[in-house]
Amino acid sequence: MNDEEKKEFTEHLEELRKKLLIVMYFFVAALFVGFFLSKPLIYQMQNAPWTESIQMHAFQVTDPLKIYLLVIVIIAFVIVLPVILYQLWAFVAPGLHSNERKLTLSYIPIVMVLMLIGMAFGYFILVPYIIDFTFELSKEMGIATTIGINQYFGFLFRTVVPFGIIFQMPILVLFLTQLGIITPMFLKKNRKYAYFILLIVAALIAPPDLMTHVMLTIPMIILYEISIYISKIGYRRHLKAEQKAIEESLDGD
Repeated sequence: MNDEEKKEFTEHLEELRKKLLIVMYFFVAALFVGFFLSKPLIYQMQNAPWTESIQMHAFQVTDPLKIYLLVIVIIAFVIVLPVILYQLWAFVAPGLHSNERKLTLSYIPIVMVLMLIGMAFGYFILVPYIIDFTFELSKEMGIATTIGINQYFGFLFRTVVPFGIIFQMPILVLFLTQLGIITPMFLKKNRKYAYFILLIVAALIAPPDLMTHVMLTIPMIILYEISIYISKIGYRRHLKAEQKAIEESLDGD
């Protein structure tokens, strides 16, 4: 590595450090917002319609504090996500074409909308179904179910938060396609492996029963197929941008 490359590498590291500091400052501010929003949110989750027959218990002295702090962190993360995405965009933007910079910047609000849709899907559709199914199974087996508040909220977050992330699949695929990292041909070729991974993800999120797997896996498969279609659009744009860059380079020479 020559001196010029070392200088460029150092500048990139310094730029990355600045952007990480900006994210950290915003995250600390978001923690204060989460401090005020966490109690009403916890109350709402404790008193959701599907919790009418559930008595929650704290098996450890620190369980309520753990839940309180965890909710604060999750709220802060959701609030600061646009800042994280913008700083990420600003870091990679210099390496993109002008039209790619504008296009990828428009992804940020889309990511936020998809995050909220995914979390709403997990909270209002999957959580009630899984709870109803498991409690009905417990009744049939003559088992009295005692729920710890730590276990209930842990289950809630393991279901809701992953779906907020999973729903980013189409926009992530579009972004990577725009950068030329993946192609729709690659996604089609590896479809069966992707389905297998999605089945594993579904098994990790929820109890291993057939209907739950179906309810978890089908939306993810649909998202994957949508991602392939979106990747085709992004790939065409990527090829056009590359062709335009080549033409501009030739004209410049």
